[in-house]
Order: sequence, then C-alpha cells, then structure tokens
Amino acid sequence: MKIGLISDTHCYLDEKVFTYFNDCDEIWHLGDIGNLEVLHKLQAFKPTRAVFGNIDGSEIKIETSECLVIERGKAKAMLIHIAGPFEKYTPQVQKLIKENQPSILLCGHSHIIKVASDKKNQLLYINPGAAGKHGFHHMRTIIRFDWENTGEIKNMQAIELGKRA
Repeated sequence: MKIGLISDTHCYLDEKVFTYFNDCDEIWHLGDIGNLEVLHKLQAFKPTRAVFGNIDGSEIKIETSECLVIERGKAKAMLIHIAGPFEKYTPQVQKLIKENQPSILLCGHSHIIKVASDKKNQLLYINPGAAGKHGFHHMRTIIRFDWENTGEIKNMQAIELGKRA
C-alpha cells in the first residue's frame, strides 16, 4: 500500500500534490486542513484518512477524528496532529502510545519535516512538514512511502513542493 502523507495545508492545496500522490492508494492528512474544500478535493481524488488540527473548525471536526489508529498486519500507525516534541510527547500522546503501541507515529503541527527512530517507544516518528503557505516554514513538503503487509516501511520519499511565499 502506497501512502501519501500531508499536513498543515491551512486552506491551500498545491496542484502538484495530485501528481505526487497519483500512485498512492491512500492519503493521510495530519491536521490543520483549514477548510472542507481541501479535504473534499483530497477525498474525491483518493481514499483519505484525516485527523483535525488546532486551527480546524467544527465542520472539519465532524468529518475527521482527533486520533486515528490504522492497522496493517501486526503493525499500527497512529495519526494525530499535535504529538509534542520528538521523544518528549504530550501526556495525551504518551498515554495513546502506551494504550495502542503503534509502530509508527505520524503527526503534523510543527511545520518541520522529520523522520526519526524513537528507540524509547519503539516506533518510527514521521512528520511531513507543512504543505500550505501559512506558517514560518520556508519549503512546503509532503512525504510518500510504501507500507508493506508486514508493517515495514519502504521507498520513503520527502518531496519539496516549493517555497512557502
């Protein structure tokens, strides 16, 4: 299964996303979607799973979740917008990690692209950065990867969409 990972669109959806995610089986949006138009465009293009972020209003919260846990084989991916700093997660996320024992933690919010191994919690941390134009980031980014039936991640690519301005 090929996954397209996007976050922090803040009401802006670059048309290049459709090219980069064309071969993806699913799109996972990690919050701060901004408006229903962005969410509905993604849903019309590919099956989309999404969590809401801190800027998202009630209309988006009705169609999304605060946290999603997706299972594939023996692996679990946990999607949430705000996880807190890498390895120093918020108390809520620490509790969710303990309860769900994900092998992958996917989050947004920081606008900083980061992929790192969290040895303490035995999981892979992935933040695709920000794909929108709002925020302090300089480069708009997304990530795509293959999630094997075994739960293994392969062929991960960080993709630059262009400068924020």
